[in-house]
Formats: sequence, C-alpha cells, structure tokens
Amino acid sequence: MSTPPAAPWREPLLAWYRRHARPLPWRRTHDPFRILVSEVMAQQTPVARAAPAWTAFVARFPTATVLADAPVADVLRAWRGLGYNRRAVNLHRAARTVADAHDGRVPAAYAELVALPGVGDYTAKAVLAFAFRRDTAPVDTNVARVLARVGPTSPRGRAELAARATALVPPGRGPEWSQALMDLGATVCLPRAPRCGGCPAAAWCGWRASTSRPDPAATAPVRPRPQGAFGGSDRYHRGRLLDALRRGRLPAGDLPAAAHLRDDPGRSAAIAGSLVRDGLAEWADGALRLPVEVWGRRPGA
Repeated sequence: MSTPPAAPWREPLLAWYRRHARPLPWRRTHDPFRILVSEVMAQQTPVARAAPAWTAFVARFPTATVLADAPVADVLRAWRGLGYNRRAVNLHRAARTVADAHDGRVPAAYAELVALPGVGDYTAKAVLAFAFRRDTAPVDTNVARVLARVGPTSPRGRAELAARATALVPPGRGPEWSQALMDLGATVCLPRAPRCGGCPAAAWCGWRASTSRPDPAATAPVRPRPQGAFGGSDRYHRGRLLDALRRGRLPAGDLPAAAHLRDDPGRSAAIAGSLVRDGLAEWADGALRLPVEVWGRRPGA
C-alpha cells in the first residue's frame, strides 16, 4: 500500500486555503454539538442551503440537551427544506443519547461517536477534527476525489484511501488540512470541468499529467451516488404522502392517490413502509397516520 509524499503539495495547499477558505458559519465555532449538527446537515444538502439553516437551527437548539428535550415535531419543523427527514430524527435521537449517557456533552472518543444514531465513520472523524482539534482524516466525496487525482497512483479501495488520507495529515494541523482538502474538492477539483489552472496541487496531479489516463475520481472508493430527477423519485412521492398525512390519517386504500401513484399501489405501499421504518409514520386500525410523539398534535386532535 503506497502513499504519496505529503511534503511537495502540503504547504501550497495550506497557503491556498488561507486565501480561499469558504466562510462557512460552523467554522467559527469549535463547539462539538454545533459541529455535529453541521456535519449531519451537510451530508445530503448543498452547503449553500445548509449554512443559513444551520444558523437558525443552533439558535433554536443551542445545546444537545435543549435539542433532546424538544419534541421531535419541533425538530422536524426546524429541518424543513433540508430533505431526508430521517437525518433530523436521528439527530434528535443522538442528542438524547448525549444527554442521557454523556451528561449533555458530545463524546470525544471515536467509538462513542459512531455509536450515536446517524453517525458514521466520516461524521465521527469530522467532529474529532473540527471540534476536538484531532489529527484525524475525515474523507468525504470531495477529499476522495482530490486524493484519487493527486499523486502518481490512486487509492484502491476504502482501506487504502483511508490510509493515504491519514498519512497526509500534517501533525498538529489536521483540522486546517482537512478543510483545505474539502474546499479544494468543492471549488477547484470539481467532478466535471475541474479548474486545474487555479489548483495549488496541479504540479503533483498524476491525472493532469497524463494525456490518456481516465479520470480516477470516477471509480474512487468514495464518490457521490448518482441521483435521478427529483420528480418521480421515491423522495418526491414520500413528500407527497407526508403532505397528505399532515392533513389527516389515510386508510390503506387511499395511499396510492395520496402518494401520486394511482397506477402503482405496490410502490405506494413500499414508500409507506419506508416512512414507518424511519419512524415518521405508523399504522393504527388499518390506516397510516403521523406518530404523535414525532409530529406533535395529530391533525384534527
């Protein structure tokens, strides 16, 4: 398992970052809870939309204890517009675990972080880096793309990618380094039409130096899942079904129309099942309804 030397492009990248760092609001804090919220929000939401939502969210729920004590209905209302409501439910569950098991303080140990609902390897390492100032190596899709392209070879598999990312972390400067890699991937080393002319690592980019080498980022161990159009997707029909449930309970026979799937009752049933699995709906007396413990007062209550 080989790793490229860090020295050649480490300082150019850090110098570039000091000039071009994105002014994200969560970079002005080291509060572990607020960093956790930012990472959960940004998992599947563009940063431009997550930033103002994060500011409003942490003003409403400034600590894990405050979030844990809030009704999940309030959390979901604050989450509106960010999509993937199960992230909000998991964040609420994580806050309850922090409040109950960790005296309201987000834990500083990797094993305890990944035990929180909705927290995986990347999020745990990001919290350790940006809140606790550890020399960890969180690898998101932007970092994976940079590491796939820069250097003479590309990592093969997640284990090699993680090892390379870890080997490149400058001792004592891990948080700055990780943010620099993320910003480079987000603004310069783009999936399509990368801006190589403004890249501080261009001189060491193996892909750029080759005239025939396919883009290694296309097969990187960590890369975005391609998403189809929103209209007609399961996400779209989940949203329509939730909108209908906000108006009242739905007998099983009404699900296809409510989900805008009149000709596909099997798919509407599967989508209803996904809402139940995520804790966003429940069955009662043959009808689907919103759980009061999640959404607050049911329609008509």
